[in-house]
Amino acid sequence: MNGVRGEVEAELGGRMRRLCLTLGALAEIETALGVGGAGALAERMAGLSAREVEAVLAALLKGGAEGDADLSDVTPLEAARAIAAAFRAAAP
Repeated sequence: MNGVRGEVEAELGGRMRRLCLTLGALAEIETALGVGGAGALAERMAGLSAREVEAVLAALLKGGAEGDADLSDVTPLEAARAIAAAFRAAAP
């Protein structure tokens, strides 16, 4: 794990996984949520559907070099904590 790069580890579905908010992950998230820019993204993140949470988590896992992850055993609480940790790690 590379903390300087903004990578975080989170337990998802009983396994430790690496997440990272890369530029590519951010672009994927903006596309999935239909927003552009940090302000719109912050507003949109406040009310995500389950499908959108899954898309955000998948993009962050891809950013952490985890590839296409099976998210079927990830709980909503695990997903929320992992997403929050990844965004916190990317903050200056």
